[in-house]
Amino acid sequence: MGKIVAFTMKLLPGNEEAYEKRHNEIWPELSALLRESGIEEYHIFLDKSSGTLFAFQRVNEKQSLSELPRHPIMKDWWAYMKDLMETNPDNSPKVKRLENVFTL
Repeated sequence: MGKIVAFTMKLLPGNEEAYEKRHNEIWPELSALLRESGIEEYHIFLDKSSGTLFAFQRVNEKQSLSELPRHPIMKDWWAYMKDLMETNPDNSPKVKRLENVFTL
């Protein structure tokens, strides 16, 4: 059982369908990279009323995601997604980390 990482991101208005379509057609090389980096599960949920994306990942405790932002495939994905969501100057999504306050 891995550690859980949770965060929110913000979708720009009117991009709900495009965001879901792009993720339904996620690049095989990106899926492979995420798994190789230690992500065992990755879920993203959308609050359509606010455009808030809630994501959580189950990450292998023996691996680190620290190299993922520097990988060319990750950078290409961010560039591909930047027109749909709030992003930083490097095209990475603006992320708000969430703290786990309860687990059952």
